[in-house]
Amino acid sequence: MNLLYSNDRRGAYPESWYATTATPLERFDMLRGETRADVCIVGAGYTGLSAALHLAEAGMDVVLLEAHRVGFGASGRNGGQLGSGQRMDQEALEPLVGAEDARRLWVLAEEAKALVRDLIARHGIDCDLKPGVATAALSAGEMRGLHAHAEHLRARYGYAQIETLDAEAMRAVCPSPAYHGGLLDMGAGHLHPLNYALGLARAAAAAGVRICEGSHVHHIAEGQPVVVQTDQGRVTADHVILACNGYLGGLNRKVAARVMPINNFIAATEPLGEDAAQVLARDVAVADTKFVVNYFRLSADKRLLFGGGESYGYRFPADIAAKVRKPMTEIFPHLRDVKIDYAWGGTLAITMKRMPYLARLGANLLTASGYSGHGVGTATHAGQLMALAIRGQAEGFDTMARVPAPAFPGGAALRNPLLVLAMTWFSLRDRLGV
Repeated sequence: MNLLYSNDRRGAYPESWYATTATPLERFDMLRGETRADVCIVGAGYTGLSAALHLAEAGMDVVLLEAHRVGFGASGRNGGQLGSGQRMDQEALEPLVGAEDARRLWVLAEEAKALVRDLIARHGIDCDLKPGVATAALSAGEMRGLHAHAEHLRARYGYAQIETLDAEAMRAVCPSPAYHGGLLDMGAGHLHPLNYALGLARAAAAAGVRICEGSHVHHIAEGQPVVVQTDQGRVTADHVILACNGYLGGLNRKVAARVMPINNFIAATEPLGEDAAQVLARDVAVADTKFVVNYFRLSADKRLLFGGGESYGYRFPADIAAKVRKPMTEIFPHLRDVKIDYAWGGTLAITMKRMPYLARLGANLLTASGYSGHGVGTATHAGQLMALAIRGQAEGFDTMARVPAPAFPGGAALRNPLLVLAMTWFSLRDRLGV
């Protein structure tokens, strides 16, 4: 079964609050027949769109292939949080990659946030970008750990945009009784993820990128040049970028062994009006310290957009709203009977280390994926780093590619059942508070 077609209508966005409120973009034509390009990119999410835009702005001829619509996958469905740092905390990266590369990775993460802001400003992308992401602790011990983390970032990396919150200060941001303090990072932000993706697509098309929607890639013949085959066409290119994330399928075994697709779910309540202040007293996004993280923010029309719950098979649950309502009411018991107007799922991708997997799969074949829930900034930046690497400026790409990326035990064949066992254990720990 192919994840591209397991849970969605072919060529259609899911029925999400994002899709309902997005600024429409006219459909791009399917690839038909044969064509030649300097670079062929597979996947039109943040990674592929950013790579295409930066390559086209550098004067290269780019074909961008998307099986469904631009921003169809996780790029158009996620929680919209533009977080600081890498997905793995600096305290864990330092022993993993060494102090020098850990500092480089921090600088790259700061560049990622700046890049998103610059692209939004430079191309006039209307995606409701706002500052502020809080991390909410579920215990006093976790609060102390978060406060130590903030001090570590300040002392070692000079990052002073995080405010530490005790339990009372956390309730002044988010009144949930579940939380015991945390952090508020005003250097991070949140946005409308699908409108951001569509804005990148408009910018890429204006720069000359040939975007082809409804163009499912089913075979790549490596060589000099590379030949990329779709259902109705073929691209011969000097370079190829794989930007498929959770929708890679069987296009490359090396990537598939290291990048695992999982499903995550979001619900949008009815507009809460003045009651929205009982959910968030400030217009910031929140993620908590659960291993299977809860994340949420308010929409422009005062709905609670709440993400929670994961699954590891091909199919989404039959009742997504019910799946999200359970963790939502654990955090906000007073919303037990609130009406849910939209509920949708999406497929993202994780790695063993929760760090993105950037790699040279061949002399002219690059890949980036596995953002592990940290993709708004990191995926955008990965696209730029691959564009620079193709042009001979590979320092940033090579730094990311040096991060160890072990294969899942048993490779692609056994990663699903083993991950289900691991995630079940961590979910149990979340419930027991251990």
